[in-house]
Amino acid sequence: QVQLVESGGGLVQAGGSLRLSCVASGGIFSINTMGWYRQAPGKQRELVATITRSSSTYYADSVKGRFTISRDNAKDTVYLQMSCLKPEDTAVYYCNANAYTTHSSFARDYWGQGTQVTVSS
Repeated sequence: QVQLVESGGGLVQAGGSLRLSCVASGGIFSINTMGWYRQAPGKQRELVATITRSSSTYYADSVKGRFTISRDNAKDTVYLQMSCLKPEDTAVYYCNANAYTTHSSFARDYWGQGTQVTVSS
């Protein structure tokens, strides 16, 4: 059973930095796109950034120039380096992976449990 485990969230002052990590495990054959989403209280979950297996990246306009997504395919891990954090970045951040498992011929999306990021003003 595929599991995604995030880490690295916490409380930081505005202007500070945090690095999130997400490790995928459990019967994985290959991972296509990985990404980070976030959900603030009372709001819908939104896309933050994605990265393909060949490391092509996409960023939401709200985080361009401040966040950097990267991945280590050998470790089935995706990272999100967040800099110049703002109070509006406060949210639960979720890791996503579109993956093939050893028991399936088609890929599907998997989600982590989320990690809280709180930016104080």
